[in-house]
Amino acid sequence: MGFPAEQKVDTKNSIILNHHERVILPVEGKRNILVTSALPYVNNVPHLGNIIGAMLSADVFSRYCRMRDYNIIFINGTDEYGTATETKALEEKCTCQALCDKYHALHKEVYKWFGIDFDYFGRTTTPKQTEIAQDIFLKLNKNGYLKEDTVTQLFCNTCKLFLADRFVEGECPFCHYDDARGDQCDKCGKLINAVELIKPRCKVCNSTPETKTSNHIFIDLPKLQDKCAEFVKKNSVEGDWSSNSISITNGWLKEGLKPRCITRDLKWGTPVPLEHMKDKVFYVWFDAPIGYISMTANYTDEWKKWWMNPEQVQLYQFMGKDNIPFHTVIFPCSEIGTGDNYTLLNRLSTTEYLNYENGKFSKSRNVGVFGNNAVDTGVPVEVWRYYLLINRPETNDSSFTWNDFIARNNNELLNNIGNFVNRLLKFVAAKYDSVIPEYDLSGPSEQKLIEDVNKLLKDYLRNMEACKLRAGLKTAMDISQVGNAYLQENKIDNKLFTEKRQVCNNVVAASVNLIYLLSSLIYPYMPTTTDSILKQINAPLRRITDVWEANEILPGHTIGKPAYLFKRIDPEMENVWREKYGAAKKQKKAPKENKKAAPAAAAAAETGPDPSKLDIRVGHIIEAHKHEQADSLYVETIDLGEPEPR
Repeated sequence: MGFPAEQKVDTKNSIILNHHERVILPVEGKRNILVTSALPYVNNVPHLGNIIGAMLSADVFSRYCRMRDYNIIFINGTDEYGTATETKALEEKCTCQALCDKYHALHKEVYKWFGIDFDYFGRTTTPKQTEIAQDIFLKLNKNGYLKEDTVTQLFCNTCKLFLADRFVEGECPFCHYDDARGDQCDKCGKLINAVELIKPRCKVCNSTPETKTSNHIFIDLPKLQDKCAEFVKKNSVEGDWSSNSISITNGWLKEGLKPRCITRDLKWGTPVPLEHMKDKVFYVWFDAPIGYISMTANYTDEWKKWWMNPEQVQLYQFMGKDNIPFHTVIFPCSEIGTGDNYTLLNRLSTTEYLNYENGKFSKSRNVGVFGNNAVDTGVPVEVWRYYLLINRPETNDSSFTWNDFIARNNNELLNNIGNFVNRLLKFVAAKYDSVIPEYDLSGPSEQKLIEDVNKLLKDYLRNMEACKLRAGLKTAMDISQVGNAYLQENKIDNKLFTEKRQVCNNVVAASVNLIYLLSSLIYPYMPTTTDSILKQINAPLRRITDVWEANEILPGHTIGKPAYLFKRIDPEMENVWREKYGAAKKQKKAPKENKKAAPAAAAAAETGPDPSKLDIRVGHIIEAHKHEQADSLYVETIDLGEPEPR
């Protein structure tokens, strides 16, 4: 961004972000942070819950770290192996690799639109993944942490295939919930072996499967229990893990770790490097977390400086609560069992579930907002980011509703920060010809403003360091509201400008400096809004400091052209969007609702595909889907132009 000669800014706190121009490695003496988020499955279109639970949360924290001048990299990518890819490739009549190439690119487009600023976005289908995963496996085997056993599995005679966990549903043997999955019960949270389900049913054709046996390899977690418990006790405290992370992990440890199968009868996956197991591949939940390491290795050949350097590197991971035990038990045990000095999980930030209106997101039923839908609404990305983050389900499940989405845009973004910035800058442009006057901030009103803001700034920093991102955003909005109140208390208007010019000068200068502070505080959340503010006040990007002194924008500085940061959303759009994205169909008790029958496509999705058309070889196991499969993903680039006046 270029600035005119009239720019007069104290640049002691300015910062240039050039992390994409160089390979970032740990630096001795600096705070080195390695950030990852749960890997999205390649042929699933991420919905808003996926985005806020993993990528967006990690992005906000990573941006915050850069603004604090920490040495940080943010690594992520697509999880691409498994039966879900094989079946989707058959459906689309292409190879598994071609399918992964297509959907990997589509995922990148969605995250690019949402402004997710990865240092490296990779994939699991790489030679580095095979090399590192097999190395970990062979070291576990050498150290006696693997065992071979016969597995009793569910086999569907109708589909002629073994059924993996997520392709089986039934009654939970613990709490008797009717719709438990074959790997975990969503109601009581306990892990389940699919064969333990009461009245199991094939999710593909709804028939009752039978049991068959196959030989597989297990990671012997009981042998690693003591080391795992020691790691959890130390790092959960030092890393201030979220409460659900601690309770779920301790639940596993209290019950006693069980051997966990880490192989599957598939072709599309990382091969097991044992001759008698050469026809098998690694199970996704053993293989996929190793993707964090292999993606870093694809980012830099010196990847061990990040992943085998626990003395200098902190590992931060972001995910939904359903991914917790795989990152607090199975993945760390895999690392510990190698005997290598791996960088283990330090801080874990997890979310509860984000629901959609009165139900769940469902791609097959066309219910909910998915990555491409957010683009299609025409609502700017900063509004989506703000809403998801101010509604982040940090301690309890939360819900996306169109009514709340519109209200928060109109009542919070417009009326709070939008009003503060636009009202003040238009006044400066009109009364001061856009030039900041001479000022003196030693008066009681300005000193109180500085004191109040610094108290909130301290809260903001504490929240961000603890990964309490929702609270951090709320604190930033509170600081903006303090600015609004300051303008109101001093009654900034023509009369103040005419009759009390010095008071007016002080109010203007303090407020423009506060806007400059706000531009840095909201950068992790709404970077495009920050860009707009910086253009309007004609200043460089400002790092996030411990203290605000209100003196960086100097007298004689010329601001840019004021513009609206946000635009009002017509409340009538609630009905349009609810109808378009399936929420209207969920309102069964609405008296005026037109209860039409579900479309044929949705009905077909309920019953699943025709088993006779599934060209899948006998002996395959359908492994766990992390999310519901996607039908397609179309991303359109749109030009939203300048915001319209309210």
